[in-house]
Amino acid sequence: MTLAPRIIHIAAALLIGDDGRTLLVRKRGTEAFMQPGGKIEAHEQPVNALARELEEELGLVIDPACATYLGQFSAPAANEPGFIVQAELFQLTVGADVSPAAEIEEVRWIDPATDGDVTLAPLTRDLILPFYRASLATA
Repeated sequence: MTLAPRIIHIAAALLIGDDGRTLLVRKRGTEAFMQPGGKIEAHEQPVNALARELEEELGLVIDPACATYLGQFSAPAANEPGFIVQAELFQLTVGADVSPAAEIEEVRWIDPATDGDVTLAPLTRDLILPFYRASLATA
């Protein structure tokens, strides 16, 4: 008998800076960089969860109406073996400074055409960055 995968529902941001780079975060005690965001609470809409997480983790206050929904993406969780992360992904352009807070240890802006010479979470490496690169190619 095969067990159904355990799913972590999150809201995540493809944050694009004024210079075209994208922001990735690394949680304390982990190696992989990933999109900022976090778990969606039972009572929350995904975009509202994203706004809450961005403020908690980066001090970034966003207008949820400015977030463009890109779709749902799933991949093995980077830090929870045996779990699948299912992300509701939103794109935002930000010009504000961000700084790590809460469980975020490090933030890094990278050129989305590269891996930024860092270890990337499967969701970021295999789905989100390739999706974004493809959208740039067709723009």
